[in-house]
Amino acid sequence: MNTLNPKELRALDRYWRAANYLSAGQIFLLDNPLLREPLRPEHIKPRLLGHWGTSPGLNLVYAHLNRIIAGRDQPVLFVTGPGHGGPALLANTWLEGTYTDRYPEVTRDAAGMAKLFRQFSFPGGVPSHVAPETPGSIHEGGELGYSLAHAFGAAFDNPGLVVACVIGDGEAETGPLAAAWHSNKFLTPGRDGAVLPILHLNGYKIANPSVLARIGADELTALLTGYGYEPHFVTGDDPAEVHQQLAATLDLVFDRLTAISYEPARPRWPMIVLRTPKGWTGPRERDGLPVEGTWRAHQVPLPAAKSDPGQLAALETWLRSYRPDELFDLSGAPRRELTDGLPGGRRRMGVVPQSNGGSLTRELVLPDFRDHAVKAGATVGATRVLGGWLRDVMAANPRTFRLFGPDETASNRLDAVYEVTGKAWQAEVLPTDEHLDPDGRVMEILSEHTCQGWLEGYTLTGRHGLFSCYEAFVHVVDSMVNQHAKWLKVSRTIPWRRPVPSLNYLLTSHVWEQDHNGFSHQDPGFIDHVVNKKAEIIRVYLPPDANTLLSVTDHCLRSRDYINVIVAGKAPAPVWLDMADAAAHCARGLGVWDWASTDDGDPDVVLACAGDVPSRETLAAADLLRRHLPDLRVRVVNVVDLMRLQPESEHPHGLPDSEFDAIFTTDKPVIFAYHGYPTLIHRLTYRRAGHGNLHVRGYKEEGTTTTPFDLLMMNDLDRYRLVTDVIDRVPGLARRATDLRQHAVDARAAARAHILAHGEDPAEIRDWTWPDNPRPQESS
Repeated sequence: MNTLNPKELRALDRYWRAANYLSAGQIFLLDNPLLREPLRPEHIKPRLLGHWGTSPGLNLVYAHLNRIIAGRDQPVLFVTGPGHGGPALLANTWLEGTYTDRYPEVTRDAAGMAKLFRQFSFPGGVPSHVAPETPGSIHEGGELGYSLAHAFGAAFDNPGLVVACVIGDGEAETGPLAAAWHSNKFLTPGRDGAVLPILHLNGYKIANPSVLARIGADELTALLTGYGYEPHFVTGDDPAEVHQQLAATLDLVFDRLTAISYEPARPRWPMIVLRTPKGWTGPRERDGLPVEGTWRAHQVPLPAAKSDPGQLAALETWLRSYRPDELFDLSGAPRRELTDGLPGGRRRMGVVPQSNGGSLTRELVLPDFRDHAVKAGATVGATRVLGGWLRDVMAANPRTFRLFGPDETASNRLDAVYEVTGKAWQAEVLPTDEHLDPDGRVMEILSEHTCQGWLEGYTLTGRHGLFSCYEAFVHVVDSMVNQHAKWLKVSRTIPWRRPVPSLNYLLTSHVWEQDHNGFSHQDPGFIDHVVNKKAEIIRVYLPPDANTLLSVTDHCLRSRDYINVIVAGKAPAPVWLDMADAAAHCARGLGVWDWASTDDGDPDVVLACAGDVPSRETLAAADLLRRHLPDLRVRVVNVVDLMRLQPESEHPHGLPDSEFDAIFTTDKPVIFAYHGYPTLIHRLTYRRAGHGNLHVRGYKEEGTTTTPFDLLMMNDLDRYRLVTDVIDRVPGLARRATDLRQHAVDARAAARAHILAHGEDPAEIRDWTWPDNPRPQESS
C-alpha cells in the first residue's frame, strides 16, 4: 500500500522538481530565469561554479521532511553535510519563503528568482556551499566531516527537536565523521533531542567512487548496525517509487523516534540510507559519455554551456524537463499547489529557532568566582581551583552548560564537577566504573574532532560550553577552528544572525608540564594558529596563577561570538596575586607588577612575561637581580591578554602606543619570557617603537622526557638564562656583573648535574617562591 495518495504524490513531486529547477538555475543562469524566451549564450553566467550532483538528493530529503513537519508539528533542524549543497538549501528556503523573509530584496517572483540565480557563486553574491548567509543553517559546508558531530551537539539539551543530518558518501570517508557515529552512546532519550542521520549514497565523490557505496548492502548494514543504528534503506531511480519509499520510511522512523523519547534503556537509533543517482534528473550524457549517475555530475555537468551550442541546447532541454510553467505562476511565484502543504511560521526549516541560536541564548548563571579565591602566597594547581568553580557553574545551569574533553577532565584536575554531574554515557556500565551517568553533562570521548563538533553544535544552537584539552593535541582540531572562525566572522556581518556564546578552550597539561611525557607532548603552537584568524574573533589569555584563571574564565563564559583560548597549568604553582589584584590585572590585560619591580619609574631593563611558568621564572630572575645587583632598576611586566601587545589598529584589545611605550619604554632592553614560540611575540609587536630592543625567550622545539626545570634550560627559558640576557643587554652592565654571570652559569651546570644524578629538580629551584611571601603550604 502506498503511503502517499495521488494528490500528495503530485504535490511532493512538483515541489521537488521546483527545487531542482532552482538549484540548476543558480549554477547556470544569469538571466531569463523562467525560460520565457529561448535560451541564448548571454543568459549563461561567464563562470559556471557550483555542485549539481548532491542537490537533487538534498532537495528530495527537504521536501519529504516538510511533509513530516507539517503533518506532525515536529520541529526539525536541517544539517547539510554534503559540502557544496548550497544551491539546494537556497532553493528550498526561497520556496518556503524564509529566504525572502531574511533578504526582502530577493522576492518570491520572477525578479527575485533572477536575483537568487545571479548572486550564486557570483562576485558580491553568496558562496556555493551552505554558509552563515543561508537561512536555517548552523553548519559551514566548506569542509567535510563535521556534520554529524554538529548535529549531536545541537540535539544535546534540546528535547523535542529532531536534527536531520544528511551525510554525503564522500564525507562519510573522513575520520571525524567516522568517530562521530559513536555520538549515539552519549544522547539521553527524553532529556535530549534526536538525531536522524541520512547517509546519502549517490555513489561518487569528485572523481572517484565512494567507499560506502561499493562495499555491498550486507557489509554496510553490518557497519551501521555495529555503530548502534537501525538502518532503513531507500533505493531507486524512479521518482514516483522513491517518493513512496521515502515517505513510508520517514513515517516509520519518526514513529520510532517518538517512542524512543519514552524508553529508559539505550535505544538502537534509526537512520536512513538513501541510494539515488548522482545528479539525478540532470543530463544523462555529454559528448557521448555518461553524466547522470557518475562522477561527471558532481559539479557542473555542462561546463561549456555558454560557448558550446550543443551543451547550451542540452541545458535548455534539461531545464525545460522540469516544466517550469507548472511550477511557477505568471509572476514567477511558486504555485499554491507547491506551497499549500508546507510548514508555516517558525516550523519552516529556514527559520527554526535553533538555527539562529543567538536568539535562544540565555545568560549563564555564573556564581561569583571570587568565592573561590586563593590566598596570595599559596601553592595550588590552578585548574584544580577552576574545577571547583566550574562545578558550581554546572550546578547553576543544568540545561545550558556542558564541559567537553577527550578523556581528560580528571587528568586536567577539573574533576570537582563530578560532585554535581557525571560523564554522559549510554553504553554498558561495570562495577569498577566511576562517574558514568546517562544524564551526565561532562562529555568525554577520545576524539578531539567529536568534542569540538559537539561544542560547536551546542553553542551555535544557543548554549554554552568549555573544551578542556592537552595543549599539544588540540592541534587535531586546527582545521575545525578555521571553519568556526570563518563562520563567526561572516555571521557578524549578517544582521539577522544573533551573537552566539563563544567557543572556549582551556589548554592545560601544557608544554612546560609535559616533562614526564616527553617531546611528543610538547607543543604550544595552537596559539600561533589561532592568532592567524581575524582579530575581532580571537582572544588569547595566559593567566599566571589560579586567581587570574578564575577571573579570565568568568569573562570568557560571558562573552559572545569569540574564540577564547585560555592556557593554564594544572601542576601546583604559586599564587602571585590576591583576588582583588587578580581581577584588576585581568581587566587591564597587562600591567607592571610594582611589588616585584625596583625601577622607581625609570627602569634599566624590563622583564616581561606571559604564561604561568614563564612568570615564575621571570620573578625568580628578578629576585636574583635584586639580591645580586640591588642598584639595577628592574621593571616586571606581566601579560594576561596576549592581544594587548598588538597596536589598537590591529586588534580591538590592542594597547595604544602611548600606553605601550610608557610600560615597556622605547629605549630600554626588554627581556620577554613567553609560554610559546618566540616569533609570535615579535610578530605581535613589530610595529611598536621599541621593537628593536625586544629579546624573546620561549619554546624552541627542544624537548625530551626529563624534569620541568631541565626542559626550561633546554629551551633557554630558565631564570639563569634570563639573568644572563639582562647582563648582556643592559649597556655597561657586563663589566660590573661578572660575578652574577658566573653564578648563573655555575647554577645552571649544578642544576643539570643534580637532575642527571637524582632524576628530579634541585629543591631550591623546585620549592622557590617570592621571598616577600611566607613559605606556602603546598596542595595539589
